[in-house]
Amino acid sequence: MTKINKIIIPQTLNKNGLINFFKKKDLELVIKENKKPTQTVNEFPISKAYKPELDNLYRLYQLVILNRRTTILEFGSGWSSLIFSLALKENKKKYSNQMKKLRRNNPFELFVIENEKKYLKLSKKRILNFYKKKKINDSIKSHWLYSEVEMTTFSDRFATQYKSLPICNPDFIYLDGPDQFKIKKKIQNFTTAHRDAMPMACDILRFEYFLTPGTIIVVDGRSANAKFLEDNFNRKWLHTYEKSFDAHIFYLDDPSLGRYNDLQLKFYSKK
Repeated sequence: MTKINKIIIPQTLNKNGLINFFKKKDLELVIKENKKPTQTVNEFPISKAYKPELDNLYRLYQLVILNRRTTILEFGSGWSSLIFSLALKENKKKYSNQMKKLRRNNPFELFVIENEKKYLKLSKKRILNFYKKKKINDSIKSHWLYSEVEMTTFSDRFATQYKSLPICNPDFIYLDGPDQFKIKKKIQNFTTAHRDAMPMACDILRFEYFLTPGTIIVVDGRSANAKFLEDNFNRKWLHTYEKSFDAHIFYLDDPSLGRYNDLQLKFYSKK
């Protein structure tokens, strides 16, 4: 592992290493589903769920573990929802006693917002079935929110926004939604629901000032959206682009907000 811009980045594993990792986590189902055909770019908009990508899921799991994340907000849902649930479960087992000293009202909880009911239901059912099959009773608390997404403007730029958001203050945000084609209404006849358009979510910008220093944002692909966020952030964010994964990672490097934030940052930095 390496540390870039205050974020611990997991080491890259080869195919055998990835398979061994998922086997150790009793995630043979992920290995099996990964063997299905990959959807091509010209098949968009998608009509079925994406297959799991082993390297990406491993990386997300380790980002949560290595950086000691406690509360996750996920835009979009999928195999990543299961991975986040398991990572939070591991962190809860290790660090639950330390949460008593921190100001975290939703420690080891997963918040998922989705604008497609079928995928929200599928992701929720996948987690429930996994814990049931493995006879795991101490699963972490998950919150599932369905919300439509509509065209809007942010600083006079076209963007999309969820009509409803969960109430939480995450220290890890995963931006992998919404589907750019499932957007309500148009503005000046403009919409992202076109194959040559791009996702352009502005939700994080709207609650940026509520986030505490140390917060991590991972943007999966969506480079144009990552650039939109970077250009419109008003606080100090460190930015890293992982080209091999086509992922942008942001770290909120603002001065501490006070005593409780000091304790939180100290918790993150412990080896």
